[in-house]
Amino acid sequence: MRAIWKGSIVFGLVNVPVKVYSATEKHDVDMHQVHDKDGGRIRYERRCEVCEEIVEYADIDRSFDDGEHRVILTKDDFDALPAGESDDIDVLQFVPTDQIDPIMLERSYFLEPTSKTPKAYLLLRQTLEDTDRTAIVKITLRTRTRLAILRTRGKLLMLQTLRWADEIREVDFKGVKSRAKISDKELEMSAQLVEAYSGDFKPEEFRDDYQDELKKLIDAKIESGETLDLEEAFPDDDEDEDTGGDVVDLMEALRQSVDRSRSSKKKSRSKKSDSSKNSKKSTKRKAS
Repeated sequence: MRAIWKGSIVFGLVNVPVKVYSATEKHDVDMHQVHDKDGGRIRYERRCEVCEEIVEYADIDRSFDDGEHRVILTKDDFDALPAGESDDIDVLQFVPTDQIDPIMLERSYFLEPTSKTPKAYLLLRQTLEDTDRTAIVKITLRTRTRLAILRTRGKLLMLQTLRWADEIREVDFKGVKSRAKISDKELEMSAQLVEAYSGDFKPEEFRDDYQDELKKLIDAKIESGETLDLEEAFPDDDEDEDTGGDVVDLMEALRQSVDRSRSSKKKSRSKKSDSSKNSKKSTKRKAS
């Protein structure tokens, strides 16, 4: 991994030297736009609508237009803004972790200690963990000052940038104010459904099916070219799925959902058991 930022966490007189690394990466398949007629690559040009010339990126300024006023901002204007560059992650306060609303979280970064004796890093991480606190910080990334949090993840410190308060929309949907009466029986059945679907979250058990199928399609096209039969290569698995018809009654919908979930779990356990038996048989054959 390549560090995107280097500096120090600063709170009080304590200084913690760190490097910042992106914690996530996309697994989407990279593709280009092409002309459907001849497969030619589509290119985009930055063309001025006044002189109709193609403009180099270095010669482009930005403008603000509110319908009445138009203001052009140059590179010098942006350089004059106070954000500038800073090598510090300034700790503003420590708050209870449960006060951080997940809707505010944006990008995640890992922090690596760069000091030869990373005692301050380890002390800060352990203190946050023991006190169940999260640090609210400010950091300048790519000339923009961002609000962020420092929290622990295993043995590491993590930085997560936050949205500003005025970037969170206020909504007031009428439906949530409905006075529809919910019976005790409906609540009980709903709780049973939640219990039927309960389990420990293991992210590695979930796959991006769309990207997996896209990669299969690309591989199949490489082998077969345009002669690939899409219906044969990618049969519709939903055709055999029993939808059970339209269920209007809420209680009946809950009941059917619980039954279906329990049945699905039984099938899953049965498949795992069969798979385990087959694996043991195969092991015995190899041993003999």
